[in-house]
Amino acid sequence: MTSINDPKPESFQLSQLMNDTRYRSYTFQFIALIVLFFLVGYLYLNLVENLRTAGLDISYEFLGEPAGYDINQRLVEYNSQSSHWRASVVGVLNTLLVAFVGCILATIFGVTAGVLRLSNNWIVAKLMAVYVEIFRNVPVLIWILIINAIFLIALPQPKAFKSRGGNPPEAEMLWDSFAFTGRGIYAPKPVFETGSWVVVAVFILSIIGVFAYRRYAKFALYNHGRDLPRGWPSIAILFVPAILAYFVMGSPIGLEYPQLKGFNFKGGIWARGSFVALTFALAIYTGAFIAENVRAGILAISKGQTEAAAALGIRPGRIMSLVILPQALRVIIPPMISNFLNLTKNSSLAIAVGYMDITGTLGGITLNQTGRAIEAILLLMAFYLAISLGISAIMNVYNNSIKLKER
Repeated sequence: MTSINDPKPESFQLSQLMNDTRYRSYTFQFIALIVLFFLVGYLYLNLVENLRTAGLDISYEFLGEPAGYDINQRLVEYNSQSSHWRASVVGVLNTLLVAFVGCILATIFGVTAGVLRLSNNWIVAKLMAVYVEIFRNVPVLIWILIINAIFLIALPQPKAFKSRGGNPPEAEMLWDSFAFTGRGIYAPKPVFETGSWVVVAVFILSIIGVFAYRRYAKFALYNHGRDLPRGWPSIAILFVPAILAYFVMGSPIGLEYPQLKGFNFKGGIWARGSFVALTFALAIYTGAFIAENVRAGILAISKGQTEAAAALGIRPGRIMSLVILPQALRVIIPPMISNFLNLTKNSSLAIAVGYMDITGTLGGITLNQTGRAIEAILLLMAFYLAISLGISAIMNVYNNSIKLKER
């Protein structure tokens, strides 16, 4: 209930858009957005008109035409009679595969090297410093070529795994299952039969259960002071239910092992040498930058935090995982986002080792065959923009979840 002395609410007037500080910033942003929209529209119409004058209309009909070339690695069905669009999809999947595996390996290398750089062991700390300085200060393309050459020279060819004239072979498979060759890595391939989806579903639920248990252990530690074990319970939750489901369903998942037939291996999973070299080079190069981010994040935490935790009797390993790293992540994550983006964009150098990513398919062979340079480049830009924004969005969500929550 309002009293007679309360001022009447002021009605909104258009003049407030410029005179009232509550709305002025929104007004300027809206005007800037409109100007930008018209500027982009003008440039696009000008481009279309100039191309029309030169007889070069923008058209994406070429994506439906047969590609006419083969791709050495593909995650989906593809042949030379497939369309350029299908070839582009294969290139996109190859790029995403390198980016996904590379980001995981780079994180492992970077976090490990960053922590070891602060080790009390002088030799370990200096070795990690040498790794960081060497890989950070040499262009990534050179590392890709060097590592690919090392793989080709150091690893044996498939024919070395075959005995000659009763003599033992020059090279042997690891556990009779894995073959590391100059052509790539051959590994067992899972074969899914009837009922295998139950085992897969149980394994996925087990992964969710591991995260749930570790979250509960963290809650119990911070709120009740109970230090629950995390290692062996996590392993038990992850594997025991899936193993039980595997035997209950009658072993519905088997393995197809690679076998040497002729001059090459047949069966199993084949990771091409170019993919392995490219992914490893990008991961170890980006890992050097992540290592410095991790080191800086750890050093940003006051030394008193470590001393206080040690005074409470917490073991050094738990101090790092429970006290230092959770606080350091707020410093580490923002620059790590940029490192992930750089790794994804650097994967466009894949053509240097013959790996067919989206730049090699759409921006390479398809562009040269069709002559549609503008359309191909626009699609390439749209893809890299979309994947970069996607990585940034995912990492920013995680970054917001770990930042300090103020009252």
